[in-house]
Parts: sequence; structure tokens; C-alpha cells
Amino acid sequence: MAHQDFGVVILAAGLGTRMKSRQAKVLHQAGGESLIGLVVQTALRLVAPERIYVVVGYQADLVRKALDGRGVQFLDQPQQLGTGHAVLVGRQALEKAAPRLLVLYGDCPLVEAETLEGLMHCHRETGAAATVLTTRLEDPAGYGRLLRDSGGSIRAIVEEKAATPGEREIREINSGIYCFDTDHLFQCLPQIRPDNPAGEYYLTDVIGWLVERGLSVAGVEVQEASQVLGINTRVELAQVDARLRERKVRQLMLAGVTIHKPETVTIDDAVSVGPDTVIEPFAQLLGRCSIGSGCRIRSCSIVSDSQLADEVTVEPFSFIHESRLETGVRIGPYARLRTGNHIGPGAKVGNFVELKKTRLGARSKALHLAYLGDSTIGADVNIGAGTITCNYDGTHKHSTVIEDGAFVGTNSTLVAPLKIGAGAYVAAGSVVTEEVPPEALGIARSRQTNKPGWATRRRGREKVPDGGETPA
Repeated sequence: MAHQDFGVVILAAGLGTRMKSRQAKVLHQAGGESLIGLVVQTALRLVAPERIYVVVGYQADLVRKALDGRGVQFLDQPQQLGTGHAVLVGRQALEKAAPRLLVLYGDCPLVEAETLEGLMHCHRETGAAATVLTTRLEDPAGYGRLLRDSGGSIRAIVEEKAATPGEREIREINSGIYCFDTDHLFQCLPQIRPDNPAGEYYLTDVIGWLVERGLSVAGVEVQEASQVLGINTRVELAQVDARLRERKVRQLMLAGVTIHKPETVTIDDAVSVGPDTVIEPFAQLLGRCSIGSGCRIRSCSIVSDSQLADEVTVEPFSFIHESRLETGVRIGPYARLRTGNHIGPGAKVGNFVELKKTRLGARSKALHLAYLGDSTIGADVNIGAGTITCNYDGTHKHSTVIEDGAFVGTNSTLVAPLKIGAGAYVAAGSVVTEEVPPEALGIARSRQTNKPGWATRRRGREKVPDGGETPA
């Protein structure tokens, strides 16, 4: 639902020193997506992309790249002087964006769109100058406490260091997520001062400024406190990652997917899975995967950025990356599809077979110990065990074409560029360097020679004193 009266600003300029990382905190991943990507994804469910503004500073170019193609706007904060300063640097753009503004954080990815919908609705309906998203914690230590009047309006946010013993007993805390009337916000921001040990400008001070001038500040409490907790350390990052993945597997199971031992699987947020698919323990579905209906992804397999049609079986310990598998395909066990493969309906890729940029036609099969690279293979082709396409000459890659109905015998070496015609046979153990015409038999191996008695003579050799050997 697009809220025409709201803009969204996402604060994402900081380094995040407690992560102890050279990478900007918002670029770390949880649930298979960057933290900033997750927050933008939520914001896109609320407003149009041109009214989403991301404040960038540390590693700004990398943050922009992470959000490439999403249509959001960027505001530069070269020097990070607090949350109030982060919003103020975008004043010119934000004042024009919308009459109301939602403030989010690039390190707070668990907040749900439905929660923010409720916050925005309350802000609009109450006519408050600002609305704060709050929650209650069993241990609120370290957070600003919400002080409310008898009518439920917020009269102050007290930081813990300034709170009285009684105020510290309050469990309702400030999440830092706000809705503001844009005009009131930018009337206030130039007035606040960095009167704190960090010397920074805080949005919290805006709330006090509004209350002092008799303007109302509303609060919306979210029951699920984890939604509004940000990430500061790797421990918290792991906790958020686990929660996102728990949410994902629950969503899939409720949609008709069977997941055995769901606590062991890894499924990224962008993955889609059709009903009646079975996912076995320790499977990983990563990136932007699309898995059809009635598939089976067996234990310890990894599928990333790939499209699987219906009724596909991936046997244990198989790896599939950037590939497309049509209906009824069977992969593995221990198969590796590297990148750029297209496997036709009913085709089979078996034990210890590796494919790269290969098209395998309908019902074709390569069942054992083969490497097929830069190849176009037709329908109903048999690739024998140990077959290799020699696609690289040390400088350039070359293609192999195997037409419909061909049969390639065991331990064949196909030296590209090469074409095997329709219905042709390649004899086992051949090193093929020239085209095999349709319906022909290609044989490329030397004639066998047997030497009678050779083994007996070898075993009968005698040692001589100087350590040499001489035939008996």
C-alpha cells in the first residue's frame, strides 16, 4: 500500500565500530540480504521508491551499489554527527518529499511493514506532531524511557543516565523509529544542540522540543520487542539472521512446503518454493532461487540463484548455481552444476558429474564421473562415465555440440571445437578431435598389442652385485 502523504528516510551512514569490521555495518548480511537491503525492501511496501531516501556516509558507493536498481534516492552525510544531523543534511529534498516523514534505520531489519503501517496510521489519525514506536523490555537498561501523561501522550523521553531511580523502573523504551510532520521537524532540527558527551545532534531532542511548545507526541507500542532492536555486534547479527530464517521456514511450511528438521536448513529471504516440495535436513537454498512444486531437495545440497521447475529431485550433497532445471530433472548425488546450465525435461545428471555453461537436452543423461563444459547437448543423448569435454586450449574456450540421440562411450575425451552428429556413436576410450557425422561410429584409439610372456620375464629378472638388473 503506497502512502502518498509519507516519505521515508533511512539512516545508514555510520561505520558501526562495535561490529569490528572494515565493512559498513549496513552491508553485513542477514537472511541472505544486506541489512540495508532488508530495510529498503520493507520501506518499498509502504511508499513509492522515489520517496525513499537513504542517508549514506561511510562506504557510500558500496551502499549505493547494494541498492542498485531499487529506485531509491540517496542523501550524503560525509561527517556523521548524530541522527538529527543525518536527517538535517537532507532537508532540501525531504521537505519536498511529503508532508509526513517516517524515520528508519539501516541496522534494524526485523521491523515489519504491518507494524510501520500501524505507526503511520496512528500518526495520521491523532494529528500528533510526532509519533514514536515503542516497546517494553524485561531489562530496559541502556535505552531511553518513555514518560506519558494521564491521557497516554508522550511528555518526555529520558535517557538512562539522566533518569531518576523511579524512571529507570519504566520498561517502555524508545525504539528510535518515528513519524514526524515534516514542517515541525525542520522547524526544530536547526534549534537542537549537541549538548551531550558525544557532541552529536539527536532526534530524541526533537521530541522534547515539540512537547515544550505544546505540540502532541503520540506513541505506538509494538508487542514483539525484537522487531525494533538494532544490530551492533556480530552476536546480534547472528541472532537476527536466525530469526529471519525461522520466519522464512515458517512462512514456507504454512504455504505447503515440507521441511524436515527446519532448524538445520538455510533458506534466504528471496527464495520461493512451491507446495508439496520436500526440503531435507541441512539443505541450503540461497540467493534468488525459485523452486517449483513437488520437488525434493535432499540433505546437504546447496542451490543458489537457480530456477527449478516442478518435480525436480536434487540428491544429497549436490551443488547447483545459476542454472535452470526443467520439469522432472534429477541431479546427483554429488553433482556440481557451476553456472549457466540449462537442463531439459527428464534429463539426469548423476554421481560426480560437473557441468559449466552446458545445455543438456530432454531425457539426456550423464550419470557418472563426467565434465561437460561449454557444451550444447541434444535430446536423448547418453554421456558415458569418465567423458570430458576439453573446452580450454590455454587461451580460449571452445564449444562442443552433441546432437540428438548420440551415444558417447565411457572415458571419451572430446577436444573442442567439436561436433558429434545426430544418432552417432563414439567408441569408449576415444580421443575425438574431428567431427563425427550423423549415424557414424567414431573411433579414435590405437590398436591394442599383446606381448606373450612379457610379465613372466619381468618377474624373473635377477639382481646383479652392483645393484643393476639383467634379464634372467
